[in-house]
Amino acid sequence: MTKNYGKIFLILFASGLLASCSATNLLTLSVTEPAPVHLESKGKAAGILNRSLPAPQNEVIDAIDKILSVEGKDFDKDGAHESILGLQNELTKNNRFSSVKIIDDSTLKSVGLSVFPAPLPWETVEKIATENQVDYLFELSFYDTDTKVDYKTATVEKANVLGIKVPVIEHQATVSTLIKNGWRIYDVRNRNILDEQASNNVTTAVGRGINPVKAVEAVLGRKQNVMQLSNTLGADYALKTLPYKIRVSRDYYVKGTSNFEVGKRRAQTGNWDGAAELWEKEVTNKDPEIAGRACYNMAIINEINGNLDAAVNWAAKSYSDYGDKLALRYLNVLKNRQYKQQQLESQIQ
Repeated sequence: MTKNYGKIFLILFASGLLASCSATNLLTLSVTEPAPVHLESKGKAAGILNRSLPAPQNEVIDAIDKILSVEGKDFDKDGAHESILGLQNELTKNNRFSSVKIIDDSTLKSVGLSVFPAPLPWETVEKIATENQVDYLFELSFYDTDTKVDYKTATVEKANVLGIKVPVIEHQATVSTLIKNGWRIYDVRNRNILDEQASNNVTTAVGRGINPVKAVEAVLGRKQNVMQLSNTLGADYALKTLPYKIRVSRDYYVKGTSNFEVGKRRAQTGNWDGAAELWEKEVTNKDPEIAGRACYNMAIINEINGNLDAAVNWAAKSYSDYGDKLALRYLNVLKNRQYKQQQLESQIQ
């Protein structure tokens, strides 16, 4: 046992020694990513279409599907409406659009049974957009639910009125509902379909009781679960069209001269500009390794301050003039950020 403790101590000591000898520290910062679905900032108004209701020729098939799926009256209709409300609420609260309206058009039907209908003709899209003064059309192309009920019994022990555990038959009902939905976005101005996405999601309700009626009460909570998840699915799709923030990590140099040591402590207290004052003093150091590290750190502070062009220049100088290999990798990261920044600016201006 003593030998094992000795080994653990040596491993921890060695790990701490390596960390203390590292030439770099790690920092994290928040960056804004462009929306996964690119919507030009020129478009300020959005409309939402519901094409999830089956066309008349498909209503018989849809009715059979409802029976097989154990669906209730208007179940899919209500779920589709919740998805649309979730989309509308998310788009509205993020202020990306000046207006987000639900367009009621009962002539817009789908083929039903969880498949994308053919895209609307552009003449129809433009007519709807003109009548409603919108630049983008979000289409709920289909919405369908399938439900599976699993019923079984099991022997369990329950305490009676005297506190004595006795075996009883417990009835168990598990109701699983699969929600299938598909979305499409029309860019009216450019006559372009920007996105098509389908997804399948499951929500489950479980009921237990000493009689079948109590167990099947799980079904009573099914609709609430499905409506809540449907609303969330609409909100999640809206997020695809909105910029979002992520945390990224960066290495920066903390060793080389006393200025790097003091700069490290300033950075650790949040005084990054104060650290940069010391790094800048080392960019002309006669030692190329020190100068390269200082140039690299100057790229870091410029990225922190949002000046990507200057960050690229400093990272390029660190690699091209002083051969800092870490700077070359960082340069590629910064160029990618520049490209994404251009996308972001075209989305939010």
